[in-house]
Formats: sequence, C-alpha cells, structure tokens
Amino acid sequence: MANMQNQKTPMPVRDAQERITHFHQVALGYTYAQMKAEADRCLQCVHHPCTQGCPVSVAIPEFIRALKEDQVDDAYDIITRTNSFPSICGRVCPQENQCEKYCVRGVRGEAVAIGRLERYAADHHQPHPPVRPQSSGIAVAIVGSGPAGLACASDLAQAGFEVTVFEALHEAGGVLRYGIPEFRLPKAIVDDQLQQLRQLGVRIETNVIIGKTITMDELMQEGFKAVFIGSGAGLPRFMNIPGENAAGVFSANEVLTRINLMKACEPGYATPLFASRHTVVVGGGNVAMDAARCIRRLGSRVTVVYRRSMKEMPARREEIEHAQQEGIEFLTLHNPTSITQNQDGFVSAVQLEIMTLGEEDEQGRRRPVGSGQTITLDCDSVVMALGTTSNPLLVSSEPRLKTDSRGCLIVDANQKTSMDRVYAGGDAVSGAATVILALGAGKKAAAAIIQALTES
Repeated sequence: MANMQNQKTPMPVRDAQERITHFHQVALGYTYAQMKAEADRCLQCVHHPCTQGCPVSVAIPEFIRALKEDQVDDAYDIITRTNSFPSICGRVCPQENQCEKYCVRGVRGEAVAIGRLERYAADHHQPHPPVRPQSSGIAVAIVGSGPAGLACASDLAQAGFEVTVFEALHEAGGVLRYGIPEFRLPKAIVDDQLQQLRQLGVRIETNVIIGKTITMDELMQEGFKAVFIGSGAGLPRFMNIPGENAAGVFSANEVLTRINLMKACEPGYATPLFASRHTVVVGGGNVAMDAARCIRRLGSRVTVVYRRSMKEMPARREEIEHAQQEGIEFLTLHNPTSITQNQDGFVSAVQLEIMTLGEEDEQGRRRPVGSGQTITLDCDSVVMALGTTSNPLLVSSEPRLKTDSRGCLIVDANQKTSMDRVYAGGDAVSGAATVILALGAGKKAAAAIIQALTES
C-alpha cells in the first residue's frame, strides 16, 4: 500500500557550520529505511507522466517498484537502460523541473523524490565490470569528455566501436570535474564512470585541443569514420560595465575550475585563488550557487546579487537553501552598474542599481527594470556567474561548421552538423544547460552514428 505522506522524506545533510570548513559531500544520501519510505510514496501511475518528463525516458515507476521490492540491482539495471550515469544524475539533475514536475503526488503535496531514489540505486547496487563487446573495427572520435561526450562514447563502445575521447584539459570529465563542486558531486564518482568506459575499451587522451593540436581533417585522415563534438559551453559572459577589468573580478568558470580541477582550495598548490574578505557573486543560477558556496568554504563573506526576486531565481531550491544555511547573503532586485577599484587596481566596491519587476518575458519571468537609484556595496572581489556560451576554439578553426547567432553549433534532428560525418550535442549545441540534456543528446548522436556507419 502506498505511503500517503504528502512531504518528501528529508535528505540527510551535514551540519551547515561543519560543512563550510571543508568540501566533503553535503547531501549524504538516503538510508535503507528512508529509501523504503520514499519509494512507498510512488503511486505507480499507469500513464507514467514522470517518465515523459525525463529527457532520457528512464522507466521511473518500474525502477521505484524494484526498490520497493528490495531489488536494488534490478532498479539500477532498469535506470541504466537509458541513463548511463545515474550516480551523477541522481545528485546534480534538476529533477524538480523534469521528472518530478509531472509526478501526480505533487498535485497535493511534494512530488516523489525521484532523484534521491535514483541516487540510492546507483550508490547501493552490486557493481560488476562492464563486458567489452567484440570490436567492429570502426573508429569514432569524441571531442570533449563532458556528459555529452561520455554518454556518446559509452553507447558507441557498447555497440563495438573503437572510441577515442579527446579532452583539452589535463584531466577528463569536462564540466563534471571542473564545474561541479566536490560537495555536490564527489570526483571519485566521475573517476568511476571513466574507469567503466576504459573497461569498455574507450581510449581517453588529455591535453589535446581539436582544431589546434589536431584538425578535424587530420582526425579523418587518421581513420576516424565519424566525429562527435561535445566541447561544451566554456566561454563565460561578462557585463561589460566600467571597472570590470579590475584585479579581483573573476568569471564563475575560473573560480570553479581553479577550485575543482586545480586544487586552489588546498594548501601548497601553485594556483591559489585570491583570498577575499567579501566576495560579491553576480547571478542567480546553479553556477552562481556553486561559486558562492565554494568561496564561502575558503573563509570569505559572500553576497549573491541577483537582478530579480528570490521567486524568479533559476537555481535549484535545494541549492539556495543550502547556501542560506551556510551563511551566504542574498541581495535581490539589484544589478551591478560599475565596479570601483583602489589605487592598486584592485576591486574596492560595486555600484548596484535598485531594480523593480515589470512585465513577463517570453519565459514567463517578470523583466527587471532599473529604478535609477543606486547603492554602493564594499567588497574586494566580484564573481560573474552570468552563464556561458559555446567554446569558440573548434568553431574558429573549422569554417565548415555552421553556428547560430549565439555561436552554438547547428545540428539536425539526428545531431548531425553541417560537416559530413560530424555530429554534436550538449552545451556546444544548446548553450549552457543540464547534465541530463547533454547526456540525452550524446545518446541520440550515438544512435545516429551507429545507424550511419553500419548501414549495408
């Protein structure tokens, strides 16, 4: 019989005052009893509206039913039919805007905690090494080792293709490694996924910039029959306001990359982050929350400045709540107009215009309107978390790749680009989006590549 409790089973988390002293995982995962209580809330709807809300169509009621019956391995197998990385997606996907948004239990309470149950299945299944299939002898190159590239590589390798992943940075994982903090996604989980790919025969080459180190034509000359581009959206946006070039102004990308990839949070490393007393983080998305929470752990006072109200803030509610628990301040309905620097060229303050909310935009969010009134907020560092655009390195070196007005690659319904035998997906196509959407695009491209290269 279903558990008719209207609220989700709470997720155990570390104490806020303790967790701001380190980067260990904040959300600790369900215990067995908590998993059972939450799984019992699922009504096992006939029409599976939650599955329709999932970008990769995980059979959600089916895997939850397996959990109810204590069949954790079966639950994991059901999820991985369509989602190669449940341990990652269960932690970082915005389920409240996807599968959980359509959960019937959400009509009169809170939706079933589908993401937390997915994480439980991933964390508690009995692992076994993947079986390496017989090789077809057909080689495919993957550009970028983020979620789109890894999902594409996984499906191609399981189909017997010889897959090589080329990563520009010195460690693989893409945004999973450099963009998402350890306290949300432990790097050991990323390492485990990479190891599973290697066991399938996938080769991963780091420090290779496609378009610079090696060209697309040279890849084809080396025998690759198709290329998938999953190079991400690594170009940060700035506001182009006076003073933005002052020392102490960073992009969230730089902050997160220094901390997550280059160990700036640990003593003794050669790439430390600027030691700030008060950092202003501009933006209201998940990246802003990640940057703010990372900087808080380095000992700084942090204020998040957002031009709309808390209601319009696009970050996950859970991340906002965690940030508030950790002592991060929020200043909404304010927008930077200029940055003041001291005589040494370092940030000393930021000027903020007080905003009001006007009419709704095409997404249904009310537009911020300037009031003409400003305030000054003293600070010694500013982090811009305003989103990113597609990585321009490859596109600038390959004129045959067509892009849209945002610099994103243009693809057809099968993820095929304007170049023959070249496919693309993830943030390089959509602009900055979610891990699960990138994963879905990688899987879709893999299916198209398999069909194109195995047609008789």
